[in-house]
Amino acid sequence: MILIRSSIYFLSLVISTALFGLILAVIGWVLPFRHRSLIANLWGYLNLKLMKWLCGLDYQLSGQENIPVENAIVLSKHQSAWETIALRWLLPTEQTWVLKRELMWIPIFGWALAANQPIAINRGAGREAAAQIISEGSKRLKQGRWVVIFPEGTRVAPGSRKKYGIGGALLAKKTGYPILPIAHNAGVFWRRRGLKKYPGTIHVVYGPVINTKGLSVGEINNQVENWIESTVSSLPSTHGSKTTY
Repeated sequence: MILIRSSIYFLSLVISTALFGLILAVIGWVLPFRHRSLIANLWGYLNLKLMKWLCGLDYQLSGQENIPVENAIVLSKHQSAWETIALRWLLPTEQTWVLKRELMWIPIFGWALAANQPIAINRGAGREAAAQIISEGSKRLKQGRWVVIFPEGTRVAPGSRKKYGIGGALLAKKTGYPILPIAHNAGVFWRRRGLKKYPGTIHVVYGPVINTKGLSVGEINNQVENWIESTVSSLPSTHGSKTTY
């Protein structure tokens, strides 16, 4: 039944993505950015509901009081496709995402992404990619947008970790904007290369804001990584287990 329910959800995800993508691709360019963001966020909301109804997969939030009133840089754990859907709804409306440029080449989906003005980088470009994040990210932050980055750069299975890239820390150092770290255990329920969505509750934790003024890039990155990884390690790591944080 898990596979059947997951397959039905996958079909609904494809359909909803195509519909919302066409809306953004066709009329998104003439709408104010806030309205484009709202359309994308509603896509995230719809899919969170569909996952709950079809797969029995829900989520629980902690630390919402840590979300700052003003926009910030968001650095999140990346375990699954779930957070790429959920954070659209779980963060304030106007968002700019740092993502790999190859996603922009996907018909309809890529056009919809373009309408929401992401920072599309070549992950193999090294310093050029970091410079692009700083340049475009600074502009978007000044426009009042939230800049969302997965510092590991790719999905990492639960229990594993990958070196954190310094793009987000560099952006924070150059601009002085604070960082909101996010930890979660979505990969336990939706594996990074799996179709199955296991029923249960994903735990999402918003961390204390890291004020970056006076810190070096290395210090910023270490604070982010230490908080995210220690928090993730305290979250349920198997289906049906209880949280310990």
